[in-house]
Amino acid sequence: MKTKIFFRHVKDSLRSLKRNGWMSVAAVSAVTVTLLLVGIFMALIFNLHHVSEQVENDVQVRVYIEKKTTTKQRDALKTQLEKLDNVKKVTYRSRQQELNTIVGGYGSQWKMFSGDQNPLSDVFMVKTSNPKATIRVSKQAQKLNHVVDASYGGRTAKKLFNSVDSAQKWGLGFTVLLLFVAVFLISNTIRITILSRSDEIRIMRLVGATNSYIRWPFILEGAWTGLFGAVLPIVIVDIGYAVVYRSFSLSSGSNGYSLYGTMPFLLWLDLMLAGIGIIIGALGAVISMRRFLKI
Repeated sequence: MKTKIFFRHVKDSLRSLKRNGWMSVAAVSAVTVTLLLVGIFMALIFNLHHVSEQVENDVQVRVYIEKKTTTKQRDALKTQLEKLDNVKKVTYRSRQQELNTIVGGYGSQWKMFSGDQNPLSDVFMVKTSNPKATIRVSKQAQKLNHVVDASYGGRTAKKLFNSVDSAQKWGLGFTVLLLFVAVFLISNTIRITILSRSDEIRIMRLVGATNSYIRWPFILEGAWTGLFGAVLPIVIVDIGYAVVYRSFSLSSGSNGYSLYGTMPFLLWLDLMLAGIGIIIGALGAVISMRRFLKI
């Protein structure tokens, strides 16, 4: 019996959506625009955070070695670096390897500095177990013998992290505002349904219908509105993300940074958009019922 009543509510809610016509279209359109922007913001923010974590984990301390340092002194320096707190790995790079990296990145004109003309220093690349420890390790390394300087990429990374934090805060605020607009429009749509069915609701009360029996069709109508509004954003976000993912992979495949793979990220994002649509739709219905349906 409960199953039969539930399907009756579903049928009534779909019929009500059709009866409201353009108001239902307006509410679904509002949800569509809202969830499209929410989906774009979510994909952007999550991937910014993902890339920032990769950048953070890629931050290393570059310890520049004095040019007159002997092999024995260099090995001793490596041992000292490895004993520092939070040091995970120490890798040696010769001045020629450093020059080859510059030649590969900036052009063959740098080959003129080969051999004795090479102004670069041998370096130790120090990987820390905790990216936040790079500043402390850098300062400690500068105090060791045969070290010219020690630097790290943390300043650039810190700017990136601050930008990501700002984007998350503004994106979250804008998303909440859009969701409020969608809930408001859905609430108004349900309100019109309640007013148009006021006589029917009054009769249902007289024959003994329970409050939940009267409420459920409206809640389902709101949920349908949110779900239908999520369909187009899901399709657009999935197609758009797949294109952006391929482009990003081709353009930045050599730098070691990557976006979330299309699967299961898109599946998870689709479920979130559908869930948000259903929730804001049902919430809009509940708000409307509390204001205009005194039962």
